[in-house]
Amino acid sequence: MEFMGYKRPNGKFGARNLVAIIPSVVCANDVGQAIMAHTKNTVGFYHHQGCCQLPPDLDRVTETLIGLGSSPNVGAALVVSLGCEGTDHERLVAEIRKTGKPVDIIRIQELGGTSRAIQAGMDAAQRMSMEISGLQREPVDIRNLVMAIKCGASDSTSGMASNCVIGYVADKVVDLGGTVVFGETTEFIGAEHILARRGRTPEVGKKILDIVDKMEERARSLGCDMRKGQPTPGNIAGGLSSIEEKSLGAIVKSGTRPIEGVLEYSQMVTDQKGLWIKDSPGREPEILTGMAATGAQCMLFSTGRGAPQGFPTMPVIKICGNPNTYERMQFDMDLNAGLIIKGEKTIEQVGEEAFAYMLRVLSGETTKNETLGYFGSMDILPIGPVI
Repeated sequence: MEFMGYKRPNGKFGARNLVAIIPSVVCANDVGQAIMAHTKNTVGFYHHQGCCQLPPDLDRVTETLIGLGSSPNVGAALVVSLGCEGTDHERLVAEIRKTGKPVDIIRIQELGGTSRAIQAGMDAAQRMSMEISGLQREPVDIRNLVMAIKCGASDSTSGMASNCVIGYVADKVVDLGGTVVFGETTEFIGAEHILARRGRTPEVGKKILDIVDKMEERARSLGCDMRKGQPTPGNIAGGLSSIEEKSLGAIVKSGTRPIEGVLEYSQMVTDQKGLWIKDSPGREPEILTGMAATGAQCMLFSTGRGAPQGFPTMPVIKICGNPNTYERMQFDMDLNAGLIIKGEKTIEQVGEEAFAYMLRVLSGETTKNETLGYFGSMDILPIGPVI
């Protein structure tokens, strides 16, 4: 089983061939956006972190940006530094450079301000875009795939249709020797014991229980129960009555295979195979960022009420479980799993359609959010306060 991808110098394979504009701090976002606006084949990671944070968060931001820049879907990277930020922009450049791809950095303060930095950045981005433009796709064994999975804007059809489809695909990818990563620790609550039983070892099972406990403790530290925010108003309007009901539907998307381990938020996949958990929240900007930093070449995203957004460098395939939502939002939704609800197709039939479509997307076909350009939202999950 193969897809057509771009081979990187470090042996990884990408589904896209983009120049990533990477501000090392929020203060550099505007310069990065100006560079991207004037240079083709570029995308940007415009986050709100990188300064006035405690050391664990500054390390997390640096490591997450390294993961994003090291992604096989990124052909080259331009780091945009203000010059006085808390993130380690020199380490950021050095670690991405280890992948063998073209990397450059501009420093706004050293260059004399905004206009000069924009010009220098445009020159660098143009050079790198042209440098990687001649790369050609080649056959890639499915064992090189890292597939991320998620559900969002869920309703009662998500757990009965679209999550089931993703679970089918997840099992197939694992059986073919690939890697699947899922997260949303907040949506394990009430079902964490089921996931823990699927841990490859007792230690993995305990780690699953531990990350759920820590997520709940984080909410309690603010004087709240997690159930004050989950399920969301949209979930409730869509027929989900409790966080436990939501979780039982959400974990279906992970399939049935053993869970090999738990990855931290900024951790990249190296040689891991099989099914993995990434400790992450449910909100789209932060979890999509974490999954892209993992090295995932694509994501399968289940929705019932209709979540339309994608991600700058990672194609996000929207699989809709609600047939009414699909009809209303057919220009945002990629696949109609609502046909399962209507009794017109089986989970296996839509699962095979989803798998075939994913191979086409990995080989260059664009998703609907990519075609619309609806993929700019991203952010990095902080641990502590802004100070």
